[in-house]
Amino acid sequence: MLNHIVIMGRLARDPELRHTQNGTPVATFRLAVDRDFKDKNTGERATDWIDVVAWRGTGEFVSRYFSKGRMAVVEGRLQMREWTDKENNRRVTAEVVADNVYFGDSKRDGDGGGSYGDRGGSYGGGSYNNRPAAPSAPADYGIPSGGDQFSDLADDDGDLPF
Repeated sequence: MLNHIVIMGRLARDPELRHTQNGTPVATFRLAVDRDFKDKNTGERATDWIDVVAWRGTGEFVSRYFSKGRMAVVEGRLQMREWTDKENNRRVTAEVVADNVYFGDSKRDGDGGGSYGDRGGSYGGGSYNNRPAAPSAPADYGIPSGGDQFSDLADDDGDLPF
C-alpha cells in the first residue's frame, strides 16, 4: 500500500502547539495550497485549505520556526479522522500527518532553509525550487550545524535532465 503526499503552501495562521495527556507535543496548522490550473471563467487559481498535524519533534519545530504566511513544504500521509460534533453528528475530516516539514521560501523571505522530521529529518533543505545555504541547527535538536550544503553550479546552462 502507498499513502504518500507532498504539498506546498502558505500557513493560513500560526501553528497551534498542544500536548497530549502523556506530554507528547502535537502541532496543528492549515496550509493554503494553490491549484496548478486557473479557472476558465475568472482566470484565477483556486486555493485548497489543507489541515496538517505534526507530532513530536516535527510539531515542536513547526511551532517554533513557522508562522502565518510562511511557505512550507509538507511530506507525509493522508489520514481520515472521524469525530462527533456538539450536536452529536458524526463528522469525517481529511488531514495530512506530517513526517517532514521544510521551509518553502528563500532565505530572503524568512529565516532560512531547513527541515526537521520524525523519521531522521535533516536540517538544511530550503524549498524544492530554491535551495539556499542552511543555517546552523538549533542546539536543542542535537543536529550538527550546517554550512553551505548546496551551491550554485558554475557552468549551469539551464539544461538539467530533471
